[in-house]
Amino acid sequence: MRRITRKIGAPLAALAVLATATPATAQQAAPAAYFVMTDITREEFVVQLTDPGKIRHARDLVHGETRERPHVVGRIVKRQTPYNPRWSYHYNPDTVDFFDAAIEVCDATIPYVEDNLDEAGGAFLPGLVFCPWTSRLVRELPAP
Repeated sequence: MRRITRKIGAPLAALAVLATATPATAQQAAPAAYFVMTDITREEFVVQLTDPGKIRHARDLVHGETRERPHVVGRIVKRQTPYNPRWSYHYNPDTVDFFDAAIEVCDATIPYVEDNLDEAGGAFLPGLVFCPWTSRLVRELPAP
């Protein structure tokens, strides 16, 4: 009987600790950062970043400390967001990354995506992946 109690006791103690612990990701999560992206049209589009490494890379791009992977890629969400009110879509912050070169199927300009948003996700921007080849970050914005 003691053997059964010991076998049950350890997992129960572990469950109690897990139930009261704060997830590590919540403790280490960095606040979001916001950057203005532009393209060949010179229109401006706000990108939210939540990954600390990507925020650091974006700041390096804005400050001219790197020229590697200067273009923005990610999946768009067909919905307006408060930090990017001019446009009817935004990047899903969890999918944003940077690139040097990409395939043509995800390339478009900011206003072209807006004008053809109803077609995005099909033959136009399959998977809702948007990778404007002429995109570049121009400045960081304060958090809203």
